[in-house]
Amino acid sequence: VQLQASGGGLVQPGGSLRLSCAASGFTLGYYAIGWFRQAPGKEREGVSCISRGGYDTNYADSVKGRFTISRDNAKNTVYLQMNSLKPEDTAVYYCALGQVCQLTTTPYNYWGQGTQVTVSS
Repeated sequence: VQLQASGGGLVQPGGSLRLSCAASGFTLGYYAIGWFRQAPGKEREGVSCISRGGYDTNYADSVKGRFTISRDNAKNTVYLQMNSLKPEDTAVYYCALGQVCQLTTTPYNYWGQGTQVTVSS
C-alpha cells in the first residue's frame, strides 16, 4: 500500500505546476483526498480536498481561484493544478486519505510522502 505525491519543483512566480497523488495497492476512489502543505517553521495547513466521487471540493482561501483539485479514479490518481504561483506557496505538499473532505488533518489517517514546491525568481 503506497500513496505517492509527485510533480513538485522550482517555478518562477506566476508559473504553474501540477501535482499528482498516485495510489498503489488499494483503490483511491474509496476515499476523500486532501492536499496539505507545510513550510519551514510553520504548521501543516490544508490546501484543498475532494470527496470520494469528486462532487465536493474545498479550498483554502489563500489558493481559491488559483488551484484546482480533480481526480481520475480510473487512474487511481488525484491532481492539484496550481496556477499563478506565489513565493508564499513554497512548501512541502502532501496528499492524504480521509473519510470526508475537510481542510483539517483530523479526518485523514494515511499520509503519503511529500513533494517540494519552491516558487522563486
